[in-house]
Amino acid sequence: MKKDNLVKLLGVALVVAIISTGLFYMFFAMKANSEVRTTLVVAAKALKPGTVLAEGDVKTIPWPGPLPKGGYQDPKAVVGSTVFDTMAEEEPVLTTRLASGISAGGAGVPEGMRAVSVHVTDSTGVLALLRSGQKVDVQVVVGRGNKPEETEVRTVLENLAVLSVTPQPEQGSQGQNLPVVTLLAKPVEADILALADSGARVRVVLRNPLDESSRNRNPLTLGSVMHGAVRIDVAAQR
Repeated sequence: MKKDNLVKLLGVALVVAIISTGLFYMFFAMKANSEVRTTLVVAAKALKPGTVLAEGDVKTIPWPGPLPKGGYQDPKAVVGSTVFDTMAEEEPVLTTRLASGISAGGAGVPEGMRAVSVHVTDSTGVLALLRSGQKVDVQVVVGRGNKPEETEVRTVLENLAVLSVTPQPEQGSQGQNLPVVTLLAKPVEADILALADSGARVRVVLRNPLDESSRNRNPLTLGSVMHGAVRIDVAAQR
C-alpha cells in the first residue's frame, strides 16, 4: 500500500514538474516575443558627400536595442537630406552625417543661418555661465585710448543663440589672447560680427532665455554718462 502511494506521489510530482517547466518556457517565449524590436536606417549603398538621399539610398535593418545616438527608425525621416560625410554600405545613417534645413551635419546651423566665432573681451564672468543654446546680446566698444571720455559702446545685436564657447584664449585680430564664442546669426548679422571682431572690442551679455524683448540700441559714450547727459531709468526697463 505504501509502495502504491509512493508511486502515485512520484507520478504527481513528475506531472507538476512537467507543467511547471512548460509554463516557464511559455512565459519566457512570451516575454522574448513581447520585447520591443525596432529597425535602424542604414545606407543601402556607398554614399558620397553631396548626395541628396532618395528612398533607394537607404534601407532598414533589425536592431535589437536602443538606437545609436542620432539614428533613425523611419527612412522617411532622412529622405531629402543631403549627405554631409561619406557613408559606407550598411553604415547607420546618423544626424551628424547629414545636412538638412534644420541642421548642417549636426553642427546646429539651420538653413539660412550662419555660425560665427568672435573673440570676446571683459566678459570672463559671463563666459563661465555660458552654455550652448543660451541667448546673448553683443556689445561693441570702441575708442578706449588717450581720451577715455570718448569711449563708446553700443549693443549691435540682440538675442543671438550660443553654439559653443571656447574659454581658452586664442590670438585675436588685435593681437590679444581672447576667449572665443561661436554664435548663430543671420548673414547680415554675421557681417556685423566679423567687422566688430576685426576692428573693435566685443562683449557678450547673457539674457534670460524667455526674454524676447529688444530696446533702443543707440551708442552710449562714457563722457555722456559721466556728465549726466544720459538718464538711465531703471524702473522703466523692468
